[in-house]
Amino acid sequence: MTIDEIIRSRGIKEVVHFTSHGGLLGALHSGAVKSRERLPAEVDLKYIYKPNAAIRKDAAWLDYVNLSISRINIDFFEVSCRWHREEDLWWCILAFDPEIMTHPGVYFATTNNMYTGVSRRTGGEGLARLFDPTIERWWNNTVQRPDGCPEEWTSCIQAEVLYPQEVPIHYLSRVYVENGDDQDEVYAQLHMLGKEHEVVVDPRRFVR
Repeated sequence: MTIDEIIRSRGIKEVVHFTSHGGLLGALHSGAVKSRERLPAEVDLKYIYKPNAAIRKDAAWLDYVNLSISRINIDFFEVSCRWHREEDLWWCILAFDPEIMTHPGVYFATTNNMYTGVSRRTGGEGLARLFDPTIERWWNNTVQRPDGCPEEWTSCIQAEVLYPQEVPIHYLSRVYVENGDDQDEVYAQLHMLGKEHEVVVDPRRFVR
């Protein structure tokens, strides 16, 4: 099956990426969600850039944006919250049109991209593998696709879509936030930059 066919057959409606409110502002300001490698080079972003991860072990993939299908990697989100718990920030989820998965150079990783058992491939075959019944994370550690798992969810919650360089913000469908105060702030940022996107309050997306 092609990527388009898998998107339609599984009812995949969005590709998501969680970020801090500073990351959102940076993406709106620059017009793209940029890879970690490209962020420090952006002069206008260096004062608001705040990486989700303190250390990245997948150094060969730093020029890719890490995204998830339909739901965020809640394991990594909880780690990021702990890393930044002393800081004055809040989180949001950027939801992109799944069309971006059809773009050239996109890879699909069956689990966390830094795990030794990860399999990375392109095209429909690569996307299809994210929904396999069994996913290897590392030696002697596998996850099984849960019974009743929604069709649009990957088998491993840590599966990744690796998008090269930067994701253009015009593919942004909506922004999810945890509460009304955060929603007001996002709308204020959008108004300040002359942009219009739907902002949805949905705290369930930020918890298991």
